[in-house]
Amino acid sequence: MFLSRNSESILRRLLRTTSSSHGQGNGEEKPPRVSGFRSLPAFRSFQFRDFRWLWWGTFMSFLAMMMHQITRGWLVLRLTNDSPFALSLVVMAFALPLTFFSLLGGAFADRFSRRKIVMGSQGGNAILTALLATLDLTGAVAFWHLIVIGILNGTLAAFNMPSRQSLISDIVPEQSVMNAVSLNSSGMNLTRVLGPALAGVLITFLSTSGVFYLIAMIYALSVLFMAMIDAGGRPLSMPAKSMTADIREGFRYALKDPNLLGLVIMGFVPALFGFSYIGLLPAWGREVLDVQSDGLGLLMTVMGIGSLAGTLMLASLRRMGGRGLFLFIDSVLWGICLLLFSFATSYVTALPFLFFVGFTSSIFMALNMTLMQSYSSPEMRGRIVSMALMTFGIMPLSAAPFGAIAEKTGTPDSLALSGLLLCVFTVVFFFAYPKLRKVS
Repeated sequence: MFLSRNSESILRRLLRTTSSSHGQGNGEEKPPRVSGFRSLPAFRSFQFRDFRWLWWGTFMSFLAMMMHQITRGWLVLRLTNDSPFALSLVVMAFALPLTFFSLLGGAFADRFSRRKIVMGSQGGNAILTALLATLDLTGAVAFWHLIVIGILNGTLAAFNMPSRQSLISDIVPEQSVMNAVSLNSSGMNLTRVLGPALAGVLITFLSTSGVFYLIAMIYALSVLFMAMIDAGGRPLSMPAKSMTADIREGFRYALKDPNLLGLVIMGFVPALFGFSYIGLLPAWGREVLDVQSDGLGLLMTVMGIGSLAGTLMLASLRRMGGRGLFLFIDSVLWGICLLLFSFATSYVTALPFLFFVGFTSSIFMALNMTLMQSYSSPEMRGRIVSMALMTFGIMPLSAAPFGAIAEKTGTPDSLALSGLLLCVFTVVFFFAYPKLRKVS
């Protein structure tokens, strides 16, 4: 799936801007003098040419992913007679490979070209989505197809995400990492605003199959943008050790650093209890508000606006003390917002709480990722980031049980329990691991 050297060179000549500030291989770019919005504190990482291309590549990739999420959810509801448990199984199919393969993806990110790993995985997503579109168009699609394709998508994501996140620290200097991670997350969260709304509307005109074809083309466009990046083209080193030895070394590295260990463990708390709403929101919308595809798009869009606001706020901060303590506070607020959202019975009461669920969750994820990159060395960064991303694979451990609870007692009760448990386990870890509270 990787582009050949000649093809890549042609793409660069076609798409390269007239800017004279180029990346320096795996090194960091020197920022040019800039004016306009890029001189503002919140957008200062856009000074770096490679970061701009990474941002656009990430934006296109996650726009496709968000559109895929709502289109796939609508297709699941159609195939399974509005079953929330079926939605949870599809989430599980995507997320479980992140548990089993993220560490391998992190080892790859530290051995091979991070840019080409991202390009290859995105090309694979384009092919899989086009296949799903064809199955849907011909009427041959079945629920098991969604499970199998979800597993393959999740496997590709396990290799994509460690390399994509590690590229940030290859591109920008250390003092700009929080800003760059937050801006990158802002791009992702902007797609949470645009993607669901766009997919929800387009489904009514193009059907789910037509939207899947469009998503495949967006994935292909993200590959072209990633081809423009100079950084991450070569690995930092090519050790003679096996992949298994690399993974063990990553674990030993994290265990020796109490800050990294605390950040990894803390990432598992919301992964288990904070993300149940992602898989259950379509079922909640049908059960409580009787939404159609455009109404579901509105719910997802408002949550995306909250996420965008959260990461932009974080990006605008030049310095932030007490970041470990802030993680705990933010996690508790996230649980409270999710609990209050579960009691909503109308758009008027649901939308504000969805906004704050998006706001608090995005701040937590961006800040946790920033700290993990800041506390890890360049040659270990891919493996450390993969541990953080492995928490996404833990989501099915909550998605399936909470989906089963929703089948028995209703989706609102399941979401309420999820928010309550997030608060409880955050408070427990706050007292059990005091070192994390002191991380600055």
